[in-house]
Order: sequence, then structure tokens, then C-alpha cells
Amino acid sequence: MMHYVPLVEVVRSGFVECVHHGALAILAPGGQVLHLRGSIDAPIYPRSTNKPLQAVGLLRAGYKPADDEHMALATASHEGEPDHVAIVTGMLDGIGATEEMLQCPPDLPLNEAARARVIHRGEGPRKIYMNCSGKHAAMLAACIEQDWPTESYLDPAHPLQVHLAATVREIAEEPEHPSGVDGCGLPIIPVTLTGLARAFQKLVTATDGTFEHQVTSAISTHPYLMSGTGKPDVILMRTVPGFICKSGAEGVFAGALPDGTAFAFKFADGHERPRLPLAAAVLHALGAQGADKLPATPVLGGGQRVGEVRAATDAVPL
Repeated sequence: MMHYVPLVEVVRSGFVECVHHGALAILAPGGQVLHLRGSIDAPIYPRSTNKPLQAVGLLRAGYKPADDEHMALATASHEGEPDHVAIVTGMLDGIGATEEMLQCPPDLPLNEAARARVIHRGEGPRKIYMNCSGKHAAMLAACIEQDWPTESYLDPAHPLQVHLAATVREIAEEPEHPSGVDGCGLPIIPVTLTGLARAFQKLVTATDGTFEHQVTSAISTHPYLMSGTGKPDVILMRTVPGFICKSGAEGVFAGALPDGTAFAFKFADGHERPRLPLAAAVLHALGAQGADKLPATPVLGGGQRVGEVRAATDAVPL
């Protein structure tokens, strides 16, 4: 069972109006726990935060991305913006696959402007607009490369999913925990926050020529492609040099600095609002270059700033 503690406060007019509870693990470059709040050794569903780890497994399984843009989309929780859709289309075209072969559910773009354009054109939900379509396209490519069945790649017993689960557990140095089903239909491989931070530590410190470095390079070069306009991952990676990170549904986040310092957290309420303020507070406490330039998250009243969303006083006492 997870134990959660106050991590982020929503302050309005000097009054603490709301508190987001969660758990946080910060690891030193050598892997030692620098700081912990709440339960960091109970398994959680990392959701999309697992995608960079799964991408390493895809490369090991023979996935051959055409370039770093395709690699970034293989790790993405994209917003369905035109660039995202165009690249996923190219991924499918490159392997002779069709959108119908994707096993993710149809959806509308998450980005408001992109969604409005789609609706204005009279279109409805499509699989390619779904935020996980890039990962699914890469999975199709790996299946075709290995001559594995493409119509059943969601099955936890499928050779690809067995391989990916083993890869995630290996990188995170985690035992096997009972798996679940993600929002896109794929298996979720549970890990602890400690294991998740450890995994990102390995990604960011991987040497040139490794699959881990290939994934890290794509993420750091194309944060917009693996996320979307105005999302926390883009803001953080464009502001803090060398930092890599990935957000996941239900309040999960993991990131690592070039020296191997890494952290992971989860919010009990699954809210997205406290994600950037806590990540910014951790990076500032770690003395990360550029952390002082990360934007605050204002609370508005009558269109004016009357407060902010900020890390709780003892959330990051480094």
C-alpha cells in the first residue's frame, strides 16, 4: 500500500486552498536515496513514464527508427498536433502498415487547437490521434521485423510484450509485480518510484552507441515531439540543459540530470497541476542549471495573479 504525504500546495490570497499528496524519491548519481517522502518502494503503475524504457526494449527487439523524430514518437504521449500525426503516419508508411492495424483506441487530439481543427473538418476520433499511437506504430514495426503476429500485440503473452516487460524490469532492477492494462490497451509493468528513478538514471548516463543513449538522445533533442505544446516535459527539458523526463497519467513523473541525479514522484489524486511545480522545486533544490528560469504556476483571481501552486515547505528539504 502506498503512503502519501503533502507535496504541493495551492495558495490563493495567502490561504492554502488545496494540498496535493504524493510520494517522491530522489537518488544520488551513485544510486543512493538522497531524499524520500511517502512510500517509494511500493509498486505503482508508471503509465506512460515507462515509455522510454519500453522504447529501449523495442530497439532490442529490432525496431529500426528512420531517425530521431521517429524514435521520439515511439516514446511519446503526444498531443495529436499536426507534426505528431505526420510523423506517426510516416512511421506506418515506412513499414507498409495502415492506421487500422494500430490496436490503440480512437481518440481526438489532446491539444485544444488541434482538436478544434479536427472537429471543424467534421472528423471524429481516430487511432492516429490517440496519444500513444507512436508507441503502437513502433510496436507494429518491431513485430514485422521479428515476424511476430501484428493483430495480437496487445496480449501480455505476445512475444513482444514478454520481451518489453523483461526489459522494463531489468532497467529498473525490479522484481515481477502483477501487471495491469493501460489506457491504450497495452500491459502496464508496475515498478516502484525508486526503480523508476533508477531507470531514468541509467538512460541519462548511458554511453554513446547503446540503445539507452539512442532513446535519451531522441528525447532530449525532440521534447516537443514526445509531448506537446506547453506541456511540462517540454518546458522542463528546454529550460534545464541535459535534463530528460517523462510524465505519465495519474500524476506520475520521472526525470534525471546529466550527472545521474534522478527523481520520480506520483500524486495520489492523479492531478497534472502539481507536476511542474514539484519538478521545478526538486531541480532548484538540486542546483540544476536553468532551474531558476522555470516558470511559476500562478493561481488567478479575476484574471490577475493572486497566488501560486508551489512545493510544500518540507517536500524538498535538500
